[in-house]
Amino acid sequence: MTGTKVLVVDDEPTVREVVVGYLRRDGHDVAEAADGHTALELLEAEPPDLVVLDMMLPGVNGLDILRRVRSTSDIPVIMLTARAEESDRVAGLELGADDYVVKPFSPRELAARVNGVLRRSSARDTNAPQSLEFDGLFVDPLSREVKLHGEIVDMTPKEFDVLAFLASSPRQVFSRAQLLEQVWQSSPEWQDPATVTVHVRRIRNKIEADPEKPRWITTVWGVGYRFEP
Repeated sequence: MTGTKVLVVDDEPTVREVVVGYLRRDGHDVAEAADGHTALELLEAEPPDLVVLDMMLPGVNGLDILRRVRSTSDIPVIMLTARAEESDRVAGLELGADDYVVKPFSPRELAARVNGVLRRSSARDTNAPQSLEFDGLFVDPLSREVKLHGEIVDMTPKEFDVLAFLASSPRQVFSRAQLLEQVWQSSPEWQDPATVTVHVRRIRNKIEADPEKPRWITTVWGVGYRFEP
């Protein structure tokens, strides 16, 4: 992953300095922006491989930037937020954020998440498993492509990761804590399990004929989720 481009957007100079330092130490090529307008200019001029994006920004806020990014791209986005309310975190996830970190946070934890997201979003992972196909649903870990009855389904990198992980172990039940550990490489100590709930809901809205009565990803009440082949 050395040489991957990461854009860090935050209006707090100290936060930018620490985050940029950790990411450059890991070998990333890092650009930074202190406001929304600068971020949009950098995104248009030289699209990065990943964006670390603060929710509260002067000019154009983080959610508006995320909305614009998702209208044209599936670049992984990790949101930074000082807000602890679940509704604020869910807002970013619903718009397509791949992950979020609540301030104050551990720079080492953030750097680990950046590396994890970049590693999993790489389209040319030679160790990727073979494609999976189930009654009209096609999941290809190598190309990171999902098709439903021959039609491509647009997914964010993290949505794809969740679906591919569940589909690779049909009928096996995974708790939200296990999915955080396996897919996000995190834990409930650092990450709200509601993150998993939001991503599963978004996936269902994209692949299920009736998201309220899912055929593919079912809920095992009191336990977690499983993929039905």
